Amino acid sequence: MTAAKATGPAIYRAIASVMADMAVEGIGKDKRNTQQGYNFRGIDDVYNALAPILAKRGLIILPRVVSRECVERTTAQSKAIFYTTVQVEFTLVAAEDGSSHVVTTYGEAMDSADKSTNKAMSAAFKYAAMQAFCIPTEGDNDADATTHEVRGRHADDGPSAAAQFAADQLRQAKTGEEFKHFWNSQKEGLRQSLNDGDYAHVVKVMQTEAKRFAEKSDAKQSEKSTANDFPGDTPFDDQKDAA
Repeated sequence: MTAAKATGPAIYRAIASVMADMAVEGIGKDKRNTQQGYNFRGIDDVYNALAPILAKRGLIILPRVVSRECVERTTAQSKAIFYTTVQVEFTLVAAEDGSSHVVTTYGEAMDSADKSTNKAMSAAFKYAAMQAFCIPTEGDNDADATTHEVRGRHADDGPSAAAQFAADQLRQAKTGEEFKHFWNSQKEGLRQSLNDGDYAHVVKVMQTEAKRFAEKSDAKQSEKSTANDFPGDTPFDDQKDAA
């Protein structure tokens, strides 16, 4: 009796085969976070376990970074550290027929030098693999071998460098047109990139400088300019709310 020929995209048969193999092999938690006292699976463990199985089952994994965000933070020891978040698409391709399936996940990591993006991409791959192939993660916090203690921002730290730069650009505008052009072209980017306190600082400066340009016109034009030139530019109803 001839066995029925498999139909449908080969990608899902390949994924199922890898899942079956991983269910037998598994990945042990051989790494240890000495600062917080728990074991975890390192990215090398995942690569070493998956590589031969992926080759055996004809499954290819191709990464594509969709977005990346990197911010500078300060450790508890007042040293600079870079916190990076990446969104990565992993296209799983079956070598048998070229069929594919996309898995999207995020990775986060910190590093005091230039490795935060590399670490974040590794974390994204590890999570994508564990979820796509159902690799057990019981009790796995999935951290790096070291844990960074980050100092929170305090009110007395003042505005960030980015907020100060934006405020200075508003103050240095020589004409109303120059002022409006900068604000209208930058406000959405500032809203997305700055925290609430920093954005409030920039908005307060914007409101103050808007009055400076309005006062150069006659009273009627000034009232019209204030009402119409900056509609909906700020989430605050007045300067008191922006403070």
